[in-house]
Amino acid sequence: MQKSIFIIPLSIFIHLVIINSCLYFFTPEIYKDFSSILYCNFSWLLITYSLDFYPTGRKERFMTNFMKILQLYIIFGLAYFALFSFKDYQVYSDPYRVYVYLIICLLLFLYRWLFFWMRTRYRLEGGNFVNVVVIGRDKNLKKIRKVFDEPDLGYRYMGYFDNQASNSETYLGAIQDSFQYVVDNHVNEIYCMVSKLTQEELKTLITFADNNLKKLKIVPDNKEIFSRAMSIELYDSIPVLNMRGSPMDGEYARIVKRTFDIVFSSLVIILLLSWITPILYVLIKLESPGPLYFKQKRNGVNCKIFWCHKFRSMTVSSDANSAMATRNDVRVTRIGRILRKTSLDELPQFIDVFLGHMSVVGPRPHMQQHTSQYGTTVDKYLVRHLVKPGITGLAQIKGYRGEIIRKADIINRVRLDIFYLEKWSLLLDLNIIFQTVINALKGEEKAY
Repeated sequence: MQKSIFIIPLSIFIHLVIINSCLYFFTPEIYKDFSSILYCNFSWLLITYSLDFYPTGRKERFMTNFMKILQLYIIFGLAYFALFSFKDYQVYSDPYRVYVYLIICLLLFLYRWLFFWMRTRYRLEGGNFVNVVVIGRDKNLKKIRKVFDEPDLGYRYMGYFDNQASNSETYLGAIQDSFQYVVDNHVNEIYCMVSKLTQEELKTLITFADNNLKKLKIVPDNKEIFSRAMSIELYDSIPVLNMRGSPMDGEYARIVKRTFDIVFSSLVIILLLSWITPILYVLIKLESPGPLYFKQKRNGVNCKIFWCHKFRSMTVSSDANSAMATRNDVRVTRIGRILRKTSLDELPQFIDVFLGHMSVVGPRPHMQQHTSQYGTTVDKYLVRHLVKPGITGLAQIKGYRGEIIRKADIINRVRLDIFYLEKWSLLLDLNIIFQTVINALKGEEKAY
């Protein structure tokens, strides 16, 4: 049973009903103007079409494409508020307009949750399924079976064909037997392990699938090199594997992250640094001679050198650029101990963020000496330099900050930094910032 052709039209209809109902009940003045209603509906349709929002993949779940949903709500929100500027509906205050917009977003979000909940229930009861078989058995079969066995995805795995006979209960026969089986048993999708077929067999299978209206999906021989960061790019008709793809590679992601960095760092500079800097200047100077700021050359994106700034928390010493702070370090001043415990010493780095050398969230930048050391001794260490370093990061909120005592400390730090690079989202950044604030308020064991 394939996907219903009515799902997308129904979703479009319900979305428009939600939008128009909210406008009718909460802003009746707008609903009296046909051009305004036309504008709102056309804006929604145009934005969703531009974002390719409605095609829903079989493997899509409630939180899949969250960034696209957020993008849709933001762009539609701009169109919504622009309407009030064009038409000048002064009868509605600014807070009320925001209130109505948030209700629209909430109802749209609730419908999305309800849609996926109902789809899951429907599939669990046997609806909206596809019959699938696999041609060829190799090391990828077990991995792809895990996807087929997810009950909410609606796959019915019928078995596999391979020229090497097997006692497995899912073995259906030799590859040449697959053609008749596919026709007789109403198979919808054929997954082909390309490593197990000759070129001639593959051509025959492609022709068979085309002539019998069967979807054919090719699983390439990965040579054990695939990773979760890999993506496929098309150069004309040639598929090319990008082994180190990241959500931050896209133009949209770069704009969103940089905009967030500028806004967030500006708020910190204006609301916090502007008044705390003079106070700390006096306190730091009273306790020990030396500058207010401690600056150090560190490796940033693509290992480029930049000056990283902190409030000085130690006495001036000759080994500041080679020795990390350790527990009960005698170089740390009394005011410095408070600054380090609360992470307030990191605040000047928001200026580095504003200037574009750093990001609010990202892998922590290391001293040049450590970058040279770990770059040759820790596997994939330099991958973390594909993005801008951050004031805080995933590794830091997981406890891997400060002094590196065991090699496992730097290995786990790198592992989490790479995971962040591969799984970045604005929501992840916000979660890391929130957890960083919580940790700073509680006091961290390794903040010394």
